[in-house]
Amino acid sequence: MRLYFYFISLFFSVTLCAQSIPQVLKKLNKETIPYIKVNELHALAEKINFVFLDAREPKEYEVSHIQDAILVGFNYFNSKKVEAAVKDKNTNIIVYCSIGVRSEQIGEKLKKLGYKNLHNLYGGIFEYKNSGGQVVNNQNEVTDSVHTFNKTWSLFLTKGIKVYEN
Repeated sequence: MRLYFYFISLFFSVTLCAQSIPQVLKKLNKETIPYIKVNELHALAEKINFVFLDAREPKEYEVSHIQDAILVGFNYFNSKKVEAAVKDKNTNIIVYCSIGVRSEQIGEKLKKLGYKNLHNLYGGIFEYKNSGGQVVNNQNEVTDSVHTFNKTWSLFLTKGIKVYEN
């Protein structure tokens, strides 16, 4: 998985400047997990309870995440941890990552585990923040910071403070 993510990052570095989130998702995703868009999420939130699963890495989650999201990670995804946290396979789950690529792959794993009501957050935490959504840090305080993995990926975040290692 780590090698796969490296190649995806390399792909982004080469082609990202001319791409948008929809273009990248169209190229990299198979849409095996149905998308839910941020505006749909807000409309449904009053009627349906969702469990958010964060498919990013701990260093990204610590900078910011959607409030009450459960970190499931990508490279170190642990199905037993998910099954302990979300016992009911009919729970409405929204999986997210930076833009929606890693979360589709984790969604596929959840589907194999028997989870039925899965959605991939279209545009991930970047689109969530770009659309005015609030995120919290590791101390559960509202923050404007979002971990963008690297400078190239940070192009997709248009609102907030970009945090990355490179």
